[in-house]
Amino acid sequence: MNFGITKTIPASRGEAGIESLFDGSVAEFEFHMAGKPSKLKVGNFVYAIFNDELRGRLRIRELAGGAVNPKSGRPRTLILVECPGERITMPVARKGHRGTRYYDGTDWN
Repeated sequence: MNFGITKTIPASRGEAGIESLFDGSVAEFEFHMAGKPSKLKVGNFVYAIFNDELRGRLRIRELAGGAVNPKSGRPRTLILVECPGERITMPVARKGHRGTRYYDGTDWN
């Protein structure tokens, strides 16, 4: 199953920031999602977009509810993923975005 979500890694993290998710230099990484996910489960993937390219995916290890966005005070879910993730064979053009989008993994090879 390739189901998951896409998240954009900010350009400010630089190439080293995206590479750290796939080279073994970090053991886990935390993404945030507004509200409570209705379709997402442990074992699904977070597909990482960087510089308008799908660069890889990371398996979700834990979904932790009860967190709050420090700026807005609205509820959010912390998505903890296992690192290193899996790089895609050839990056795929994918427009970056804010927030979270569900994704069926159709471009994954």
